[in-house]
Amino acid sequence: MDRKDIIQDPTIGNKAEAFEAFDDIPTNPNLTRTIGDVINRRYGRRDMLKGVLGVTATTALFGTSAMIAPKQAAAATQGRYNFEELAWGNDETHHIAEGYNADILLRWGDPITADAPEFDVMNQSAEAQLQQFGYNNDYVGFTALNDEGTRGLLCVNHEYTNEEVMFPGLGRQDRAGFAGMTKELVDIEMAAHGGSVVEIAQGEDGKWALVRDSKYNRRITPHSTEMTIDGPAAGHARMQTNADPEGMTVIGTVNNCAGGMTPWGTYLMAEENFHGYFWSDVVDGEDKPDVSAQPEATSMKRYGVPGRWYAWGQHHDRWNIDKEPNEPNRWGWIVEVDPRNPDAKPIKHTALGRFRHEGAESTISSSGKLVVYSGDDNRFDYMYKYVSGGDVTDETAVFGSSLFSDGTLYVARFDEDGTIAWLPLVHGTGPLTAENGFNDQADVMIDTRLAADYLGATPMDRPEDANPGPNGTAYVMLTNNTRRKADQVNAANPRAESSFGHIIEIKEAGEDHAATTGTWSILVKCGDPTIEEVGAQWNPETSENGWFGSPDNCAFDAEGRLWVSTDQGSSWGKTGKSDGLYGVETDGDLRGTSKLFFRCPVGGELCGPYFHDSGETLFLAVQHPGTDGTKDLKGFERDSTFEDPATRWPDFDAAMPPRPSVVVVTKQGGGKIAV
Repeated sequence: MDRKDIIQDPTIGNKAEAFEAFDDIPTNPNLTRTIGDVINRRYGRRDMLKGVLGVTATTALFGTSAMIAPKQAAAATQGRYNFEELAWGNDETHHIAEGYNADILLRWGDPITADAPEFDVMNQSAEAQLQQFGYNNDYVGFTALNDEGTRGLLCVNHEYTNEEVMFPGLGRQDRAGFAGMTKELVDIEMAAHGGSVVEIAQGEDGKWALVRDSKYNRRITPHSTEMTIDGPAAGHARMQTNADPEGMTVIGTVNNCAGGMTPWGTYLMAEENFHGYFWSDVVDGEDKPDVSAQPEATSMKRYGVPGRWYAWGQHHDRWNIDKEPNEPNRWGWIVEVDPRNPDAKPIKHTALGRFRHEGAESTISSSGKLVVYSGDDNRFDYMYKYVSGGDVTDETAVFGSSLFSDGTLYVARFDEDGTIAWLPLVHGTGPLTAENGFNDQADVMIDTRLAADYLGATPMDRPEDANPGPNGTAYVMLTNNTRRKADQVNAANPRAESSFGHIIEIKEAGEDHAATTGTWSILVKCGDPTIEEVGAQWNPETSENGWFGSPDNCAFDAEGRLWVSTDQGSSWGKTGKSDGLYGVETDGDLRGTSKLFFRCPVGGELCGPYFHDSGETLFLAVQHPGTDGTKDLKGFERDSTFEDPATRWPDFDAAMPPRPSVVVVTKQGGGKIAV
């Protein structure tokens, strides 16, 4: 299926779903040795595909607890998560476990500055949107402003826009050749991307609210926010453009999916599907962009540039590769923001590599190094981590720290014996030489994917969020890979045509996140355990409400417990469950047990999650409500539009479309969540 087929596919209800379907097509040619192949060699292809493992293999692969066989699961026991499990389902609103409040904190369009205009959905403008909460809120982070933790700065990513439910009378523009996308509408889209930094405060009643007149409140956008570049690619010839001949300054950040907060409270924004924003007028007979004449052709093909999913390049030269062929090299990085200083220019840190970063979760290793984990969210791409050269000290734990430029980026190779090797992406190491197109470290970082190909890293099944946990553990969310065939070499999943994904647990050597070796195992294989063909693996204590598909983001709470949110996209009809948040046991006899805590309205994806340090507040983000898979909602069974959406969450106002929103969760009567 090519781009034209995907756009016209009647089963795809919106541009975001089409974008996701297009990304099912891998750009990685290096599929000779994938983690699926590793798992099959380690445990036997036939047994893995049949979902049959002996006791020894099961223990080695999934830990000390026996996993559930393909039969009805029992009711979940209490374990470490003390709440009454929520029932699964899918409808127009959100749901939370009994005894908890889930209050709407911020919605798309809410004014966030003292002089911002009130939201007028029928009369939107870029000028107004630049002072209002952005669209499709994904990552959520928080840093306290007082010792009590009752005031703080909320940092929120805005990943992308859905024009068919965002603008009145417009409809899907990819099918219409973007005929309706004027420069005015494009500028509104640009202003709705990026991020928001806002001050919030907790009142005496325990409720959190925006401090609208705070000096900290601001938007960070690809429309007008100037950023600097550091690291090995800063100033490089491949980073230079007509607008920036020095290659040191970029306007904005885009497609900010997950992210992270540094140990010193700065905000990391991950640039994911940047390729989709670039345009070219040069296409072949199948309406596919033809980059063969481009000087950056090899790099563009590996990164999927240009995607032509937005019309920005028709109105702004920097998004058109025919006019600015180097511009794509300036995207796909990790951006650091100082939330406490609105005057500080954000920084794109090129030492952390260029790829479709899903997240940027960081920790201080037991040896004192800054370590940042990040997955490349594409089928058959890789898992990375960055380790600083210097130690984290009072002098280095600052915005713009040299720790983000003096270190080494590694890519993961998962081996048959259950070990993991982190391979350094350093110019001059092994094949990373001029003979293979890497003339310096800047080339290695600009073409991180190509460098990882040469090193023989293990292709994975959409490695999304990865979070460092206690005692040198890290958990990697492998969302799905429906392109994987039983007789084909594939990535990061032991099952063919996996619609449901799984979670890998990494244990770094010596319990040190900076280690270059470690071990790996599978925590759970997702999907319905009652259907044998799915091949799911859960602890037998997991209830029918507790199993899930397509793990996406994850977080640890103050108790060191793992929480996982899901993103099934338009495929939620395969499970019948809306996306939600689950508590997942990682240790002991209940390892591999999961419990449902929160679920989204129809068509929405759950992002975040982020726990306040006290563990009494949980921030969640629900993006694109009322869009994905709405044809599967009983009683609706059609695509959503601005005028006719599947839900009008969270306002439920006939004059308002669905609005992506941040939700704040607290326990009724106070106290730590799930304790």
